[in-house]
Amino acid sequence: MKKTIFRFLFLLIILAGLNWLASLFFFRWDLTEDKRYTISDATKQLLSNLDKDVIVNVYLSGDFPPGFERLESATRETLEEFKTYSNGHLSFQFSDPSDAATEDERKKQYQNLVDRGLTPTNLFANEDGKRTEKLIFPGAIVQADTLAIPVQLLKGNKSSSPEEQLNQSYENVEFQLASAIRVLDNPAKKKVGLLVNHTQKLPPARLSDLIATMQQSYDVFMVVNDPETYEGLDALMVLKPDVPFSEEEKYKLDQYVIGGGKALFFVDGAKVDSVSLEGNYVQPLDLNLNDLFFKWGVRINNNLVKDLNSATIPMNVGNMGDKPEIKAVPWRFFPLLNNFGPSPITRNTDAVYSRFLSSLDTVGGAPGIHKTPLLMTSPYTNLVNTPALVGYNEARQQPDPSEYKGGVKLAAVLLEGSFNSLFENRILPNDPRSKTFKSTGKGKIIICADGDVVVNDFDYRRNTPLPLGYDRASTNIFGNKDFVMHALDYMTDENGIINSRSKQISIRALDKIAVHKDKKFWQVLNLLLPLLLLGIFGAIRYYIRKRKFA
Repeated sequence: MKKTIFRFLFLLIILAGLNWLASLFFFRWDLTEDKRYTISDATKQLLSNLDKDVIVNVYLSGDFPPGFERLESATRETLEEFKTYSNGHLSFQFSDPSDAATEDERKKQYQNLVDRGLTPTNLFANEDGKRTEKLIFPGAIVQADTLAIPVQLLKGNKSSSPEEQLNQSYENVEFQLASAIRVLDNPAKKKVGLLVNHTQKLPPARLSDLIATMQQSYDVFMVVNDPETYEGLDALMVLKPDVPFSEEEKYKLDQYVIGGGKALFFVDGAKVDSVSLEGNYVQPLDLNLNDLFFKWGVRINNNLVKDLNSATIPMNVGNMGDKPEIKAVPWRFFPLLNNFGPSPITRNTDAVYSRFLSSLDTVGGAPGIHKTPLLMTSPYTNLVNTPALVGYNEARQQPDPSEYKGGVKLAAVLLEGSFNSLFENRILPNDPRSKTFKSTGKGKIIICADGDVVVNDFDYRRNTPLPLGYDRASTNIFGNKDFVMHALDYMTDENGIINSRSKQISIRALDKIAVHKDKKFWQVLNLLLPLLLLGIFGAIRYYIRKRKFA
């Protein structure tokens, strides 16, 4: 009896000690192969430093097919991890917007979510031969104080299969939610300068959507005059310039990068002028940046890329009775960039919409610079050297695939590492700039060979800008805005939340044919096997007890 009491007390002391140690030390152990339950260190730091209460309302709830159930589970699991590290400052709830007493009330709930920035999705499913349709909102509203940010959870490359797109959304859940929380937490914002004093032909309204999006996360400064230096800016963006740079301005760009600056160039290799309704006249565009780019190991060519993987333009293809017949036809001078390099900037990003793209080449002679391709064309390309006349009638013609054997063309590249100054050995000792001149330094650069990637269209009838990446002909919104914002995020905080986009989760799909064929067998096996094992265990235990006590 005493021995039994001693054992009980000893076990009680051990359990109490383990509980005490658990209260002092917190850890979680993710045993999955792809670390699907592990959030990045940057996200943990963001959550642990929250000084305000954040509420996440998720509207992805209800009876879904397995793919959407998986996305719902991923969102719930991620938010549970967020709550663990938030020190009680984060709470969340799931609700189904279709759950309403009347149809009018349901429509009001739908309209309220649309007004708050969430995009609905028509869900079609085939379950046991029955086709169902349902309007769902795969998104969330992240709120702190009086500010609220919509988060679209269903995001991926639209050219992928539905299963792959859902898996890409699954991988992006942490990044989408953490990015919204970072905006609401409002830490010290990074300073981004927009160099637009060389952009004279483009109306300011054509950059309004990008600027409005950037202002949510960054302090944006318009560089319209010629400053003494770009120091103090965390990043500098050169947006579709059309006026050449002077040597002094080029020197400032050179020294900004050498001094550790981050620069993003969205520039054209050709100038497109509309000469008539029949087409455009294309000329080489010289911005006086060729030698600077060449020093960095990049060359933008004065040509246009034609790609069989392209967007469309509306065109009159004939008459239907006495009325013109307008159809969307492929316009091969508007390539859709759906070929990405290995970078968190472009991972799981939708295709990028480009207009009159020039090709970009990497060149040697730039030691110490690591080059990562970001955007690339399809293999079915053809180059048009400038000057040239681009006629719209070409869109009416069926392309000959044998003419599109130019291969993959580079459209955007990331440069990282140690840069050497273009002005090395050119600054004399008596030059006033020699006191602050730097010959080498580490920086980061992104060069994109199409300035229109950052330009939004404009609805002149309603006098309002259209979303960046919006295509009038197809009414699709491509991934231009995501690409630019992810690039800016990587440049200003490379070890930050952007790294969570590198998460890869494998799709372990079942063989649907085998499942349908062997469905009854596995159902019967799962029903009878546990009972059989339980019976065998009981029989063995009965035999042992009988033999021991008989």
